[in-house]
Amino acid sequence: MNPEVDAYLMEGCGRCPLGGTPDCKVHRWTEELKLLRSIMLEAGLTEEIKWSVPNYTHKKRNVAMVAAFKEYCSLSFFKGALLKDELGILEKPGENTQAGRVVKFTDTARILELKDALRALVFDAIAVQESGKKVQFKKIEEYEVPEEFQQRLAADPDLKTAFEALSPGRQKGYLLYFAGAKQSKTREARIDKYIPKIMQGLGFHDR
Repeated sequence: MNPEVDAYLMEGCGRCPLGGTPDCKVHRWTEELKLLRSIMLEAGLTEEIKWSVPNYTHKKRNVAMVAAFKEYCSLSFFKGALLKDELGILEKPGENTQAGRVVKFTDTARILELKDALRALVFDAIAVQESGKKVQFKKIEEYEVPEEFQQRLAADPDLKTAFEALSPGRQKGYLLYFAGAKQSKTREARIDKYIPKIMQGLGFHDR
């Protein structure tokens, strides 16, 4: 047991001003998080804190993490897309998530009910890491390029060059954000706003 995780359960993740107060979201799910923690430790995983939450590794490779949110707590698997999910309890944390999968909980009863299934998922996740299997991510060419952005790229060779020079991850971030707007006017506004960052070689989240 890692004392840093003990501190997390007592004080919270520290990522917001509510850390250490009764209103911290970690305190809403303390018993649930403790149960999930016990399942991870019983599987022989190494416990540490990464990204401000409890993270569990096997031979220094990430396997799973537990975390508290406002409406639920969760157990998430880094390569969840490769796991055998016989009960269908794994969910995508986001519409465009390719590798990770998550199980959400709002009470201890559900965790106890699924304990055997969760253990099976954990051992499967360890086996996946041991095997070296990798998630086959979509290539950047497979992502939708909104018509409005296609037109801008065609009309501005410098913008096209700058965009193609970005890493695939940065390109994907922009394409998902641009395509996420339902109205053409909104897509145009988003493109206008972020063209300067693209020209600077920066990604959507870069500062």
